[in-house]
Amino acid sequence: MDYLRTVLDELNLTGMKMSQRTLESLADAILDAGRVFVSGAGRSGLMVRAFANRLMHLGLSVGIVGDVSCPHSTPGDLLVIGSGSGSAESLRALAQKAKDARMKVALVTATPRSPIAQMADIVVTIPAASKDRSEVVSAQPMASLFEQMCLITYDALVLALMDRTGETSASMFARHADLE
Repeated sequence: MDYLRTVLDELNLTGMKMSQRTLESLADAILDAGRVFVSGAGRSGLMVRAFANRLMHLGLSVGIVGDVSCPHSTPGDLLVIGSGSGSAESLRALAQKAKDARMKVALVTATPRSPIAQMADIVVTIPAASKDRSEVVSAQPMASLFEQMCLITYDALVLALMDRTGETSASMFARHADLE
């Protein structure tokens, strides 16, 4: 078995099933927001944190929920949650808190009818398996396909944002950390 080809084929098939329109809607919401906050748990949380890093490289104001340097939110800010199941209690409570603060909520998920999706203003659906959605068959374990597609989806959003803002890889690199 060609394992690399298997993973790449699954990613390609999954990406072709996704809605470009919802990605465009999320790109619009990111640019319309005063600040963007991100959150997720487990491996999905790692992917959304990588996205936050690229948003910072784009020059946007971004905060990772739970980090000590996360700024205070204001109405009109955007919370992006990455959650395959869309039902984690802590993320559900966070989404409700954001809604109560008059923030917009975006969810990147495998479960478009989840509790968090019901609260979200924008739902980006990745048609992949998650802990609560096993009807999608993948050769990969657990929610690996979802988590990989999250990172690819976030990188596609970065390309859309670069196009809309005129940012380039060079201008973004100028914002890359230098105290490493």
